[in-house]
Amino acid sequence: MAIRKKSDEVRINEKIRSGKVRLISDDGEQLGILSLEEALSQAKDAGLDLVEVAPNSDPPVCRVMDYGKFRYEASKKVQEARKKTRGGQMKEIKLRPNTQDHDLGFKIKNLRSFLDKKNRVKVSVFFRGREMAFMKAGDDLLKRVAEEVADAGTVDQPPSREARNRMTMVIVPK
Repeated sequence: MAIRKKSDEVRINEKIRSGKVRLISDDGEQLGILSLEEALSQAKDAGLDLVEVAPNSDPPVCRVMDYGKFRYEASKKVQEARKKTRGGQMKEIKLRPNTQDHDLGFKIKNLRSFLDKKNRVKVSVFFRGREMAFMKAGDDLLKRVAEEVADAGTVDQPPSREARNRMTMVIVPK
């Protein structure tokens, strides 16, 4: 069984199967119910295509339009919507519970640059061996990072244990 694409679902010109159609002109005026041949001739006279816009109604609604331009504008709308919903990529900053102040400052500087570029940032603190006994230090470290970047971003997901040896939180740009 073949999967139909969106472009295959719209019937144009001779691919329309109905005998009568409700016709809408290229400027939006309703021309009434016409036979398919009359509708096709009106579309050809205008130098445009006859496009079936509502195939499930009785009779089907067809519109006289430039189909290539219609498809181009529809793809641009989809592309614009996708661009707005994306919301940036997920970046990750990795820390250890005994990360020194200078190194932490460097990591926070990188975190700020990610937030400025509208990316989400996952901040992870990894524990090894005996460090796992001091999970409170990791929680304090994540809270300190959140306070330092409070002007550039907000905490989307508060600090939590993701695995046995890892604490994470997610910061999103303001």
